[in-house]
Amino acid sequence: MAEEVPQALNYIPEVILKKRKNNEEWAIRRKLQLEQKVKKHKSDNFAIKKPEQFIREKSDMHPRTRKLLYSLRLRKIFNGVFVKADARILEILQKVEPYVTYGYPNLKSIKDLLYKKGAGKIDNQRVPLTSNEVVEQALGQHGVLCLEDVVNEIANVGPHFKDVTSFLCPFALTKPEKALQGKKKRFVDGGDSGNREGQINELEHLSLAAGAAKDAVADVFGTLIAAFAFYLYKSYFLQAKALQMV
Repeated sequence: MAEEVPQALNYIPEVILKKRKNNEEWAIRRKLQLEQKVKKHKSDNFAIKKPEQFIREKSDMHPRTRKLLYSLRLRKIFNGVFVKADARILEILQKVEPYVTYGYPNLKSIKDLLYKKGAGKIDNQRVPLTSNEVVEQALGQHGVLCLEDVVNEIANVGPHFKDVTSFLCPFALTKPEKALQGKKKRFVDGGDSGNREGQINELEHLSLAAGAAKDAVADVFGTLIAAFAFYLYKSYFLQAKALQMV
């Protein structure tokens, strides 16, 4: 029987084995370093938001909402305007309700707003309604010759209601501290925004009273009754100025 020749064993140089081991250890260390780097980067980017950052301002509005407010001429907080409460306007008010409050002003409220805060635009200039001549100059062609005619057109939603309200500048009112709850809820749910119906007159009265105490600015509302819209929040009140609320 022939003698078997022993086969040579596979031999890997020790240098190569050490190199492999070093490479594996390096790969593990590198992986751990990358994981730690990612973890640290995430922790560095973590920031605690302040309550103010959760408050929606005008810049945070959806462009369509801002456009609707602008269509009502509400560009500043605590501004107000008279509007005709027809189907189109009511639909707009519903869409911007979180940012505005509105209701139906009585004759006394309309007079107070016009006589105390009324101003019109003539040649792109804001002119206070201090005399009937100002009214006649702007609206005489429509048969509106004095402030009482303006009051009548708004209170009764007359044929020249649009001409009159377009001539009037938005009312700049003072924030009525006692009338606002500071809650971004609908008025019927204990908040500030939305339809106040006849109770808008109380808000308007307090706004004018606050203004008289501070050399005043004004608030605005809308009226088909004519409605008065008051921009409360830079998000949903027909009163132009956002309330800083949580």
